Amino acid sequence: MENTGFSSGNAARLRIWHHGAAVCLAGMLGLGSWSASAADRVDSSTLTGKLIMGYQGWFACPGDAAGLGWGHWMNAAGPTVDMLPDLTDVAEADRCPTPMKSADGHAVELFSSFNPAVVEQHFVWMRQYGLDGVALQRFATALLNPAVLKARDRVLEDVRRAAEEQGRVFFVMYDLSGLAPTDLPVVAHDWERLQREGLTHSPAYLRHRGHPLLGIWGLGFAGRPLTPRDVEGFVDALTQASTPYGGTTLLGGVPSYWRTRERDASPDPGWDRVWRRLSVISPWSVGRFSDDDTADAYRGAVLEPDQKAARALGVDYMPVIFPGFSWANLMRARQQPDKALFNQIPRRCGRFYWRQVYNALTAGASMLYGAMFDEVDESTAMFKVQPNAEQSPVRGISSGTSFVALDADGCRLPSDWYLRLAGAATATLHDGTRPLPNLPLPLPSH
Repeated sequence: MENTGFSSGNAARLRIWHHGAAVCLAGMLGLGSWSASAADRVDSSTLTGKLIMGYQGWFACPGDAAGLGWGHWMNAAGPTVDMLPDLTDVAEADRCPTPMKSADGHAVELFSSFNPAVVEQHFVWMRQYGLDGVALQRFATALLNPAVLKARDRVLEDVRRAAEEQGRVFFVMYDLSGLAPTDLPVVAHDWERLQREGLTHSPAYLRHRGHPLLGIWGLGFAGRPLTPRDVEGFVDALTQASTPYGGTTLLGGVPSYWRTRERDASPDPGWDRVWRRLSVISPWSVGRFSDDDTADAYRGAVLEPDQKAARALGVDYMPVIFPGFSWANLMRARQQPDKALFNQIPRRCGRFYWRQVYNALTAGASMLYGAMFDEVDESTAMFKVQPNAEQSPVRGISSGTSFVALDADGCRLPSDWYLRLAGAATATLHDGTRPLPNLPLPLPSH
């Protein structure tokens, strides 16, 4: 029997439990599309007290509005995702057919992120499970390709509309991965354009410290071409681009070891100047630990001293939490079979995720970044996914392909289990209560 570990957060977790039952009832009654009331809308004035999830929005299908063919689902070598979505709530007309079939002959279908109905459904789930909203990943290299940029602009507009309709919040996070330093001005120009076109005037656009929030991911990582001098000039350009529109609050996605300048972080001490230019620091911890013991060690060696260092800099600290990790199919498709480890960091039925929530909040964190809402490429997705292995494709796939279902670690879980856990984490943040290390919801009976 799982010890549910209710403490002073009893009320918050009971609300989530009863809320989950209400969600199921709403689905049976066909009530999933109702929009948020004023009282149900997330406060967009601050990042404090919120769990924000990363939203890739990059999945494409042949014939969709992006016109890019298959994107992030598969390539010529086979599937590039390790998890598959549960599309029960997605209309048949909004699903993408694939050649993959399960053992019972059922055709496996996927979705396009470039379909506004799909984006809307994702935000319906966020509202139904009491989630705050997302940081939309805006990949900087895509700004250099007009066709891809047009498609990404479409996703941004759909996210804005869905967030407003469902009473959630969102903000833009530029991912600088793969961008040459000489192309940084393109990002600043894009941000100026988005502000000029009124994006940050949306009532759903998240603000923090009095200004619209902007995420910049990929600062200070080892082995990347961006130098502190490059980024300082970039921050100056962003500041200049934002001045006519009232300013911007910057959130930096940085390495886990940004403070000590080791392991995943650049050893260049010049990055210390950059950290002082930020308002929020969010260290990327995905893959840095793999079980409770290593998560606890990370808390003591990294998370707790990080928070003290951030406070000394006058910067807010936003830890990253993730449910598990697996990218075996992606590595096989990239011809790197030595990295194709199935279920590399097990989810352990949600216990791994909740341990990170417990560690972050009891260590004093006032905001969390969830990696990720829709990332099935690396199996960090929190939205509804395939619950049972018997539903996995067995035909129409390349040799060696494997998929991680929610029962991979011995629990028979509903497809929305991680939305429920994220809802419990969000409620705990909102209430400011102290969680216990055990799961806040009872595991479904077998």
